[in-house]
Amino acid sequence: MPLSREKIAATAIRLADAHGLDGLSVRKIAKELGVGPMRLYDYVINRSELLDLMVDVVYARIAEVDQHSEWRATVLAVAHATRDVALDHEWFSDLLGGRPHLGPHALAVGEATAAALSQAPGVRSLDDLQRALGALNAFIIGAVRREVTERRTARSTGTDEAAWQASLGPYLTRMLKTGRYPTVARLVIDGVHLDAEETFNHNLTTVLDGITSRPRT
Repeated sequence: MPLSREKIAATAIRLADAHGLDGLSVRKIAKELGVGPMRLYDYVINRSELLDLMVDVVYARIAEVDQHSEWRATVLAVAHATRDVALDHEWFSDLLGGRPHLGPHALAVGEATAAALSQAPGVRSLDDLQRALGALNAFIIGAVRREVTERRTARSTGTDEAAWQASLGPYLTRMLKTGRYPTVARLVIDGVHLDAEETFNHNLTTVLDGITSRPRT
């Protein structure tokens, strides 16, 4: 099968899924494809272009979500699809919020999201829309990165969250007994482990309520 940008991107994504972005190199991709490293530069100029190509392949999955007649349903679908692909391709979360993603599929996702939010109550001007998009994207990026980071930490330490918290027990006990952190103490002692997907959906709904329905002065 002849070499192509699509084949290079697919191979790069497979390697990044297995080893992360730190384990991704032109040499490794070329070896997987059975060609010399210099052959790849006929298709991608540099590493940045390669990452852009990989990112847009992932955005293609997000762009497949159904466009709903109701604005909130579309935004929820895009947000959940973004979380899903980030959990499938953890390296994708590392590239969210950095340089702008301007590939055709990324732009399609951006258009769908902006068009949906522009129909929301409380979004009456271009300024409103910019702020709403900013708040929504900040939540999605932060939530996804945190969840991916927690998964990586669990893998690297070989323990789950409960075991990790237990290992910190003596230190936390000493600190909380000082009485200087009463609210933190309540969270640690009485708080329950929240389901990640349920929490994402709940907080996403809260964000949408806040940025689209608050009264204007």
